[in-house]
Amino acid sequence: MNTGRHSERARRIVVGVDGSAASYEALRWAAGQARVTGARLEVWGAYDVPGAAGRSAPAVDAAFDAEHARQAMTEEIRDVLGGTGDVLLEEHVARGNPAGVLTEASQGADLLVVGSRGRGGFASLLLGSVGQQCALHASCPVVIVRPGTTAPAVGSAT
Repeated sequence: MNTGRHSERARRIVVGVDGSAASYEALRWAAGQARVTGARLEVWGAYDVPGAAGRSAPAVDAAFDAEHARQAMTEEIRDVLGGTGDVLLEEHVARGNPAGVLTEASQGADLLVVGSRGRGGFASLLLGSVGQQCALHASCPVVIVRPGTTAPAVGSAT
């Protein structure tokens, strides 16, 4: 029996979701990996409030934005994964820069999963800035999922 520290703690997979098709692929891949490994799946979304850092935009109700972000993420997870009864899933929404939020969430995780491209404005890039920052700064291994690489279901033929 292995009595190392790794076996004494619950396994965690962190995945970032931002509403993009690439993040949905990452979510599917992470859910498949969680099934295979028995890990808890933590789905993270990040939002920011326009004008919160300065006076360049009108005041916004931050509580409304947080609640809207939570509702949108819950709907996205349900739409992308359907039922998740076989995976222990937690939803987290945090205010801040997505790369910073995911890097912080990666502490103590077994794996951080992100899509290769998010909702940024440079469609020609192969790797988005959030994925790049996570690969550089996360405290665990990072998987960057490209479109069409959804993990197979447990027991399926490959």
